[in-house]
Amino acid sequence: MGEWIGVAIALVSSSLGGSAAAITRYLAGNTDPITLAILRWGIGFCCVLPAALLMKARWPKRADWPAVAALGFCFFGVFFVLYNIAMTFTTAARASLALATLPLHTMVVGALLGIEPLTKRKSIGVCIAVLGVAAALATGLSAAPTGAWRGELIMTGAVLCMAFYNVWSRPLIQRSSALGFLTVGMGTGAAALILVGSLTGSVVSLGQFGTPQWIAGLYLGVAGGALAFILWVLALERASPTRVANTMTVNPVAAGLLATQLVGEPITLNLVVGLVAVFAGIWIATSEIKNP
Repeated sequence: MGEWIGVAIALVSSSLGGSAAAITRYLAGNTDPITLAILRWGIGFCCVLPAALLMKARWPKRADWPAVAALGFCFFGVFFVLYNIAMTFTTAARASLALATLPLHTMVVGALLGIEPLTKRKSIGVCIAVLGVAAALATGLSAAPTGAWRGELIMTGAVLCMAFYNVWSRPLIQRSSALGFLTVGMGTGAAALILVGSLTGSVVSLGQFGTPQWIAGLYLGVAGGALAFILWVLALERASPTRVANTMTVNPVAAGLLATQLVGEPITLNLVVGLVAVFAGIWIATSEIKNP
């Protein structure tokens, strides 16, 4: 039952992440990738820190701080700068399609590190879910912008950062708490981004934001930053890395739905058919056949 609760939490987190992809695409023309990351994680950290203090979160042990900080820098810093760069080359749906390969990366990384065995059932479920995403977005692939392949290539490489984050973070979360782990990691990433942004002058572009851009930015930080990742680490605390990562296949579906309103990406019959396949794959990967 605990695994299913973790997967349900991860589904909500992935849906919020998908909406954040569409928001990122919307804002990408108004600012640079570093400033976008500062906006997301600066606001996100300002929400997460008070929550951690109010709920008296258990902080990581002193010996774990270097590892937690390194994971936070890798994920909230490096991964999301690459994520934002990818969004400048391609559409929200196509970038999210590349992001949906996360379950495959997580399975391979987990198996290579000997942390999570690679079972036939998990493999089948993840493959069906990823194929469902491909079907959902197949029509949109033919209308890709020029040079979009660069965005998907960057996103696919960036996903490797998140795969290691998923696999290595679980024992650290279990030795502290989900909220304490998240706060330290997000704070490290946000601090590194602010330092780089101040040295490069990236934050100056925020002065050009109008009311619609600030509303989108606040949503990016509160929902796509703080709430989505509080839920993500809570899911990792309760379910295996591969099963949590498998819910990422919902991400491009949510991105595509919101992108129809923000950037005019169409909804097709393939999206509906793919959505059914996505949830079928999640069910297969997250359920076990019990021996009589």
